Amino acid sequence: MKSPAKKPERVPTYDDLLAIVRLIESGSRFTDFRLRSGDIEVEIHRANGVIPEAAPAVLEPIAASIAPRTVAAKGACAVALPEGAHVIESPMVGTFYRSPQPGAPPFVEAGTRVEPGTVVCIIEVMKLMNSVTAGVHGVVERVLAENAQMVEFGQPLIAIRPE
Repeated sequence: MKSPAKKPERVPTYDDLLAIVRLIESGSRFTDFRLRSGDIEVEIHRANGVIPEAAPAVLEPIAASIAPRTVAAKGACAVALPEGAHVIESPMVGTFYRSPQPGAPPFVEAGTRVEPGTVVCIIEVMKLMNSVTAGVHGVVERVLAENAQMVEFGQPLIAIRPE
């Protein structure tokens, strides 16, 4: 009796690893993360989902490039937004979700008051759910992305009027 052929193990590509680094640095609220591929194993633990202050220096440029920022409406997207709106951009390529699970109410709607730590959406990357927070005190002006749709790095997701 012949045993079934063993599937070759998939080796993560550079883009896979970069997406994982962005996920970790983007402010995800997970407390434990473990990745194993062949002889390589990465394990990260956070107390209460808080990112430690001293992040490795190698990752700082990535973290700076994906942080939400306030931008003028004209440069943010084709939709007219109030001047000075805080536009939350996608920190990575992935699937945008407005709610924590199918059938659940969305995290935010237009008119919802938010604080810096308020979760406004989830971006799924490689079966990992990445919570995206508001980053400012304010009121949601508009949700700019469609639920369950692929989004690109830097794509505007949600516009918030800061208070």
